[in-house]
Amino acid sequence: MIKKSLQHTILLNIGAFVLVLILELLSGWMIIDRYDTVFSFFLWALKYTINIMVVIWINHFILIPYFFDKKRYFIYGLLVIGSIFLIAYLEAYSKNNWSSVTKTFLFHFYTTGTGMAAFFLRRNMIIQRENAEKEKLQKEMELNYLKEQVNPHFLFNSLNSIYALSRQQSLETPDVVMQLSELMRYQLESSKKDSVLLKNELEFVENYLLLEEKRLSNRCTIEFLIKGDLLDLRISPMLLIPFVENAVKHGAQSTNEQSTIDITAVIENKTLHFRVENSMPTKIVASKRKGLGLENVKRRLNLLYLNAHQLEIKEKENTFHVHLSLDVSVSTLKK
Repeated sequence: MIKKSLQHTILLNIGAFVLVLILELLSGWMIIDRYDTVFSFFLWALKYTINIMVVIWINHFILIPYFFDKKRYFIYGLLVIGSIFLIAYLEAYSKNNWSSVTKTFLFHFYTTGTGMAAFFLRRNMIIQRENAEKEKLQKEMELNYLKEQVNPHFLFNSLNSIYALSRQQSLETPDVVMQLSELMRYQLESSKKDSVLLKNELEFVENYLLLEEKRLSNRCTIEFLIKGDLLDLRISPMLLIPFVENAVKHGAQSTNEQSTIDITAVIENKTLHFRVENSMPTKIVASKRKGLGLENVKRRLNLLYLNAHQLEIKEKENTFHVHLSLDVSVSTLKK
């Protein structure tokens, strides 16, 4: 990596040297008649090019890293002006004319300033690109971490459901185990993808509700309704299930009272309106629901759908409401 960077720096400076030399030749072409030969004219242009590049190299390789980047701006400014003046003095003082020194100084000041502007512009572009790459990498790492958290969290809740059925010695326990196996297969396969079909994700939610309905027996009424054309709309996997899990956990699962869970998924103009409403137990103090599931999904929404979602959560006396509006257009996520 260091060798490649060094080669790039050398090639870049060779290119800059050639470019400055060409510009000097072009700018002095009108006065070529003042020189005895074309070769002497070329030597004149070469001398000016070397002087210009020496100032630029001193600035780029010494003054900027050791003074400017360390925020010693005043000393940096003095040294830049001093180095330009020194080169101008050595170049023009032989003519015994301070006017020539001044003109040469102003010329080098202009060329150095132009070179500095190009240098800082290029460096700023590199820094922005590196920061964007770091931000992308950090985002991918955080998303992977959040997705990995969903797996054991969902499995833990599902195993609790099977455990409750086994305690009841329910004849449906083997079927529920098989159903959980299908749910886990989908979860493991979808976790490897950036997005899945919205249709498949809603089917997953529906199957999970069927599993919970068996465990909760007759003490919970569950309604799940889907409206609208799903088309080929896509969504980040396992994004909706935390809202459903919380409705079960903090509603029907936390009480022996009769309870309800109403879930609707409405698609309008490629926007998903996902609503979850569940009854709250009367004998248990309302929970603030700051568990892993909701905090996890909030963070994922902010990372993936920063300006493409609205999440509204309301906790009333006897009911808990969640309304998620989400842009699920095809262009939102890659496959």
